[in-house]
Amino acid sequence: MSPAGTARDRVVLRGVRGRGHHGVFEHERREGQEFVVDVEAALDLAAAGRTDALVDSVDYGRLGAAVLARIEGEPFDLVERLAEVIAQDVLAHSAVDEVTVTVHKPQAPVGVPFDDVAVRVVRRRAPLPVVLAVGANLPWGQSPPRDTVRSALEALAHHPALHDVRPSALVETDPVGGPEQPRYVNAVVLARTALSPASLLRELHALEAAFDRTREVRWGARTLDLDLVQYGDPATGSDVVSDREHLALPHPRAHERGFVLVPWLDADPGAVLRVGERVVPVAELVRAVDTTDITTPPVEEEQS
Repeated sequence: MSPAGTARDRVVLRGVRGRGHHGVFEHERREGQEFVVDVEAALDLAAAGRTDALVDSVDYGRLGAAVLARIEGEPFDLVERLAEVIAQDVLAHSAVDEVTVTVHKPQAPVGVPFDDVAVRVVRRRAPLPVVLAVGANLPWGQSPPRDTVRSALEALAHHPALHDVRPSALVETDPVGGPEQPRYVNAVVLARTALSPASLLRELHALEAAFDRTREVRWGARTLDLDLVQYGDPATGSDVVSDREHLALPHPRAHERGFVLVPWLDADPGAVLRVGERVVPVAELVRAVDTTDITTPPVEEEQS
């Protein structure tokens, strides 16, 4: 695994050529010269491999066109700046975790015989806030669900891809949907991450697997359930919206689930959630749902 959970998969585009006018000398700006750009984007391609859908990958035709537009567009003094703006363009794609951009300037006025001169930059996504829902209602080994949730919260707090981790208090709730099953212990975790939504979801599934989570019955009992409720901040427009079956964002039922909303409000009284075209305070959503089944574990058990 790459540092902090970066995807091991890559989309690589080499040798995008164009004539640009980048340089510090007047003749470079006036006459222009050839620039060659290589781009290597790191992202999780597992979904694209399953679905055969371009939306789950990066369109390298569009990627190439965007790179060429930067080469032929606004002139910069330094190829370092050209590499930076191309990197930020690629990172604007919500699936990309990390990008390596190499800008070659084979006709650079170096003053000595040379084969090539190049600048390479490596950039990762800027960290964004995320909301995770945690739940369990089956024992894991000798651990009751309450202890399992506590262990999961501890694992998330120490995960290398998550920062500024803030868990809510625990609540106990009745199951929603599915077969008859025991009550749940639930919590919500607020954090920040530089992983893309798909890569973060991969990490959550790996943590579930470490707690022996199985997916034999839809909405069935489980040793651990980790859901990505929201990625980014809808108040600033940085949230990712996706209707893909394997990556629905924000979680399509979070606005009506008290077992998510109540602990979320506990962790962040000012929280907001995108519901359709609206950005709604979680406090308002809590008032609109039935929370009569939600209880707080007894204090003495919490301290045991």
